[in-house]
Amino acid sequence: MHVMNLRQFDLNLLLIFEALISECHVSRAADKVFLSQSAMSHALNRLREQLCDPILVRTEHGLQPTPRALAMVPKVRNALQLLQQSLSLNEEFDAAHSHRTFTIASTDFFEAVIFPELLSYLLQLAPNIAVEIEVIEQDASQNRLTNGEVDLVIGMDAEQTIPSHLICEHWIKESQVCLVANHNQQANQSLSLKQYLKLDHVVFFDVSQISVNPVDIWLEQQNKSRHHMARTVNYMAAARIVEKTNAVMTLPLHMAQLFERMLDVRIVKPPKGIPSINMTMVHHPLYSDDPAVSWLMKHIQTFTQSIDW
Repeated sequence: MHVMNLRQFDLNLLLIFEALISECHVSRAADKVFLSQSAMSHALNRLREQLCDPILVRTEHGLQPTPRALAMVPKVRNALQLLQQSLSLNEEFDAAHSHRTFTIASTDFFEAVIFPELLSYLLQLAPNIAVEIEVIEQDASQNRLTNGEVDLVIGMDAEQTIPSHLICEHWIKESQVCLVANHNQQANQSLSLKQYLKLDHVVFFDVSQISVNPVDIWLEQQNKSRHHMARTVNYMAAARIVEKTNAVMTLPLHMAQLFERMLDVRIVKPPKGIPSINMTMVHHPLYSDDPAVSWLMKHIQTFTQSIDW
């Protein structure tokens, strides 16, 4: 096994390494770190010599990282991020002049119900920032947060299954209601538990695996279960299914109110005891000292406290 002494390694090559793996293209990587293509090619050769690994190999799909390079990426990015934080400890986030792009991974509940007004609020404080919303993917809670590709993951009831090395902060507690089609004669203005269990259910399925459906947990605690007629990763798709069938959907109140205005559906009072859901903000401790992320989290909380939930 080849063991390298850190003093023998040119640490400047770590920035080169990160750019090459991110872009998988020598010219684009050169542009990213403001080098000429020939200088980048020379740096790649030095990396290969020092690491005793090709780093990038040519395939029919272009340059691809080697297994060793892929294994190194998270640790190298963490090291670079920690170094950047150390150099920026006394800096503050200049919201008025920043052009920072924030990335938040969440569900369409956040995107449809909360994000429009939240963005309007943030732009009053930081008119030049941008915010990108990504659908939560299976690896979002760990890999993308660890790599610094996502600033926050906003999910539901995430405390139950969030990995212990991530930081999970409570944000919003939201009551749940039921949604049925206006033509559905099997549901009146409210549902007993017995009536609720007789209906077919359209269930929101969280592909991120950082949250568990609180209704199913609640039913399981009573040795009961509901029939999942359909499962979908999108609230809008679920509501459209409800509109066209005699099924019921259990969802956050504000999302249901939005659908009631948009579709031929109505809100029904759920069985007594249906649990509320918790919106949480999840972030990685590596980036807790990032002034920009701290600013974003602070003002998301401030915005939440200023509206009626």
